[in-house]
Amino acid sequence: MRTGHQPSGHGFGSPSAAPRVTNTRTVIGRATGKVLAYIALTKPRVIELLLVATIPAILLADRGNVDILLILSTLFGGWMGAASANALNCVVDADIDKVMKRTARRPLAREAVPTSHAFVFGMTLGLASFLWLWWRANLLSGCLVVLTIAFYVLIYTMVLKRRTWQNVVWGGAAGCMPVMVGWSAVTGSLDWEPLVLFLVIFFWTPPHTWALAMRYKEDYKAAGVPMLPVIATEEHVTKQILLYSWAMVVTSLALVPAAGVVYMAVTLVAGAWFLLMAHQLYRSVRGGAAVKPLRLFLQSNNYLAVVFVGLAVDSVLGLPTVSSLFT
Repeated sequence: MRTGHQPSGHGFGSPSAAPRVTNTRTVIGRATGKVLAYIALTKPRVIELLLVATIPAILLADRGNVDILLILSTLFGGWMGAASANALNCVVDADIDKVMKRTARRPLAREAVPTSHAFVFGMTLGLASFLWLWWRANLLSGCLVVLTIAFYVLIYTMVLKRRTWQNVVWGGAAGCMPVMVGWSAVTGSLDWEPLVLFLVIFFWTPPHTWALAMRYKEDYKAAGVPMLPVIATEEHVTKQILLYSWAMVVTSLALVPAAGVVYMAVTLVAGAWFLLMAHQLYRSVRGGAAVKPLRLFLQSNNYLAVVFVGLAVDSVLGLPTVSSLFT
């Protein structure tokens, strides 16, 4: 009888089976990690604004009608454009992303993706966005996306962000463009209504961003980014937040004549609620009390969502506009 006989290497008892399974899992894990890294380059959470802003603009431009195919096509093209801008922003900001705790886990900051690959990825998405919107909507929509990408990367990221505290004031214009793209996808032109929506987001951006920057002031200081909370007192910052909040709410009311009573009611209630929060933050800072600026930051997202969803519902219902009630 033979003793010490080793397995033949076949079947479940094979010692080589475990390494093969391990190698397969390793390959799958690396591939998954790479895909997730490229997705992270696009900043999916930032792109949520695209959904919030584009759909109501489309519905307002085509008031009373819902063209699902056009909405989905425009969203897809706009998503690629926003993803392109965000990826290219990551390429330019890779150095400061490594310094800031809030951004240290971004793909380029932890070298999960080669910088050259991220650049090609961003440029490819931008070109695809332009061609898609030109094909599915019109040339104006495609050109507006290209303009947005160029402004965000070349003007905001490369020039304004590291040189002036007004970086988010003027740089925020890039985040306002989805409403222009949505309107133009329907009409092939621009008008005063999308300009009002543009300005609502324009005035919304500073309070939204400065509230976040108050919480991460030391991060921005370490990275050498002159955000307003880095170079000014909290009282001055909250005063500016209050002023821009008032401008945002007043501007949102300028759209009431082109909309119905649903939008009018929603924007009045949401505006009063947000102004109350902004005033509370300002009073707390002036009184020397401990403040939680992230609360205003989070609620600013809710404000914009509520107002734009209200506009979308109002546009779908297609009720008489407020201006028509007085003619």
